[in-house]
Parts: sequence; structure tokens; C-alpha cells
Amino acid sequence: MVRLFFTLSPTISRFSIYPGISVLAATNPSLRLRKQQHHQFKTKTPTLPLASPSSSSSPNFKRTRFYSTGSRNFSNSNYVDDNLVVLGIETSCDDTAAAIVRGNGEVLSQVISSQAELLAQYGGVAPKQAEEAHSRVIDKVVQDALDRANMTEKDLSAVAVTIGPGLSLCLRVGVRKARRVAGEFNLPMVGVHHMEAHALVARLVEQELSFPFMALLISGGHNVLVLAHKLGQYTQLGTTVDDAIGEAFDKTAKWLGLDMRRSGGPAVEELALEGDAKSVKFNVPMKNHKDCNFSYAGLKTQVRLAIEAKKIDCKCPLSSTTNEDRRNRADIAASFQRVAVLHLEEKCERAIDWALELEPSIKHMVVSGGVASNKYVRLRLNHIVENKNLKLVCPPPSLCTDNGVMVAWTGLEHFRVGRYDPPPPAIEPDDYVYDLRPRWPLGEEYAKGRSEARSMRTARIHPSLTSIIRADDSLQQQTQNVARNIVS
Repeated sequence: MVRLFFTLSPTISRFSIYPGISVLAATNPSLRLRKQQHHQFKTKTPTLPLASPSSSSSPNFKRTRFYSTGSRNFSNSNYVDDNLVVLGIETSCDDTAAAIVRGNGEVLSQVISSQAELLAQYGGVAPKQAEEAHSRVIDKVVQDALDRANMTEKDLSAVAVTIGPGLSLCLRVGVRKARRVAGEFNLPMVGVHHMEAHALVARLVEQELSFPFMALLISGGHNVLVLAHKLGQYTQLGTTVDDAIGEAFDKTAKWLGLDMRRSGGPAVEELALEGDAKSVKFNVPMKNHKDCNFSYAGLKTQVRLAIEAKKIDCKCPLSSTTNEDRRNRADIAASFQRVAVLHLEEKCERAIDWALELEPSIKHMVVSGGVASNKYVRLRLNHIVENKNLKLVCPPPSLCTDNGVMVAWTGLEHFRVGRYDPPPPAIEPDDYVYDLRPRWPLGEEYAKGRSEARSMRTARIHPSLTSIIRADDSLQQQTQNVARNIVS
């Protein structure tokens, strides 16, 4: 079943990011001609052909520096890129999503196909089954997004797609579809970092949110605390040592016999309202660690043991339990939620202190990702943020969970400053190797927050988004210096 979310709102603005590092290059005449019907580009710097740096996964990647909006106020409708239109595609895990967003931040359409039935059947995400589900619906989801925006592919300025992190089997489906659309209609592409998209979508709904700012990104697979210095450049203050909070919510829901079709987080949150949050004595993870890293594996074990001690049968649905059994389940749910969020609070409080040392001008903290939909999470974190004289920014729940809007918006952000790939070939060989980044850090680790346990898990990790962009910007600066010397 395809769930449709259709939004037309002038108050919503901005998003998207890119698939490889970019290089200052000769302008593409066919691309420029193709785009003139939508908007006018303004060249900021001379363009010169360059070889791609070795860190780029795309040897023919090009970068053209067009008009950069810099510090933006999206209530102003006079920007030259207001008529940019970007299609965003998201298939990093278990939802197939597409959306179309205009340069002024207007969400023209949003479509999501949920895999809720598969989640209930397998008790979580099964990668191969998830890939097959994506493949079955991806064409329809993208077409529905176009139809609801009253557009065709010819109306698009670019295509943005998530290339990591995520499940490689799932990522491939979205990237393959994005390249087909971009290749057939001669559209530039922007490869998007999934976690940056979660952070930047907050800039779509909060016009005051400018760099630098803090972000806590919490989902089924990720717990990340970052300081966003500017677009594409982040310092990682803390991350997940083992399991993320969303994974802990999902496992708790499964062990309590809750309805997984809604995903574990909402199910646990609802049941927790009936329970006593202090009735089960769970220990707060990493209480003695003076860093900002997270660990939920131990808390999961505590929950499982408490469930076994109460002799709760997860095969017995909640609707069929006795009053006593339901109360026991509710107490465990409430106690787990309290301690899980307390772990977030303690780490966030320390991370804010670190962030203010690095960037004293920060005024906002973004909380995004699927778990950010939890009302209890928002309430508790708001107390922490307000005590530090910051403002909490949370996207609406429909933009916290995985969605195409955040991908399209992030693509827009990067496209504006010239970070994008040229159109791919209209026809690609069957054995084409897609640029997928299942393990892709967002920023560089902060020295104080380095986790030795986490640092040892480096196999098959792609260089961070921040390091790629810094290398690209450094190369671009060298090129501009060469160009100035030639001119002079």
C-alpha cells in the first residue's frame, strides 16, 4: 500500500546533497541550455577543466560554480533559484519515498510506501525482502510524486538521491531509479548523505536556523551528535558504540508482543503512557563515561531479562493479555523509555558544552530522525536545551521519519553551491557499479569524544562527508589561485 502525504506550504523551505566530490569544471552547454527554461544561473568564478581528485568515486565528475545564495532568508521570494525544482528519492532502509520541492522551500508533493507488513512479519528489517519491496513500488512512488506536483520529468532541475549510509541492497534501488530519470531527461544529480538530510530538513521548516547549529540525529540505526559548522562540514561529538536508540525501541516492542506494523517506537511510547516509569530499575548506560557516545546494547539486555522475569509471552498479543500482564508490560515500556531518554539527556548536555566551546555563536539544537517523533523525547530534550539557553528545533513527525522531502531539500542546498554530478548516460551497462556508501560518517570525530571501541570498527567505512568536501574545497581554492595567477 502506498501512503500519500501531499503538502502545499509556502512556509516550508529548503533541502538536498550530492553523490561524490565535485571539481570546478567547464560549463556543460547542453545542461545550461536545458536548465534555462527553469532558472538563470549566475557564474561566480571562471571555469576550468580539471581532473577529478583520487578520492572521487566518479572519474568524470564535474563541478560548476553557479550562483551561491550564502546566508538565506526564504521568506524573500526574489532569489534567482526560487524556481529550482528537485526530485528527492529515499530508499536507504524500509520505506520507499519520493518528493518534489521547489527552491523557495515549497513542498509540491510527498509520497511514501511503507513496509509495515514486512516489519511485522519479520520482526524488523529483512534486507533482501526490503530490496524486493522497494523494487516493486519505486516506479509508482516516483510517478505519484510527479503527478501530485502536476509535473513531468521535463519540469525538474535536478534529481537528488540517498547514497548512504543505509542498506546497500536498498540504496541500490533508489540510486538506479534516480540515474534512469536523470539520464533519460539530461538532469544533474545530487548524492545525499542520509543523516545530513535529517539535520538539514529542519532548515526547511525553521527559517531562523542558520549555521552553526547542533544536531542530535536519532533513528533505528543511528545515534549521532554533531556540530554543523556550515553546509557539508560537521564535527562528530558523539555516536553509537553499538546499538542505536531506535533499535532498542524496536526490540523492546517485539519482546513485549506489540504491534510492529506501526514500528516499535510509537508502540512502546503509547504503552508507556499506561505504566509506572520508575517501577523497573534499569541502569542508565555509560553513566561513568565522560564522553558523548551512546550504547543501548546493555539496556536491551536489561529489558529482555525483566521481560523474562515477569514471564511475558511475546507471542501473546497485547489485546489478549490479562490486566496484570498488561500492567507489567506497560511498566517495562515506561521504565525503558525513561532510561533510554535519560541516556540521551546526559550525552546531549555534555555535547552542548563542547559545541559552545567550539562555536560560541550557536543558538539552536536540531533533534531529528525517526525517534524524534516521540513526544516524550522532545519534552525531555527541550528542558536540557532551554537550560543551555538554546532553542530546540524538531521537524514535524512526517519529516522526522525517512522521507523524500529531506533528500530533495538537502539536494537543493548543495545544488545551489554547485555540488552535483552531471547527467549520467541515458543507458548504462548492466554491470555498472553504483556509488553506494552503506557506512559513511557525517563528520570527523572530536578528539574529546573519540571512542576506541567505535574507532576499531573501520572496515569498509567510506571517508566522511566532511573530509570529502574539505578536500574538494581545497582543490577548488588551488585551482582558483592558479587561474588568478594566469590572468595576472
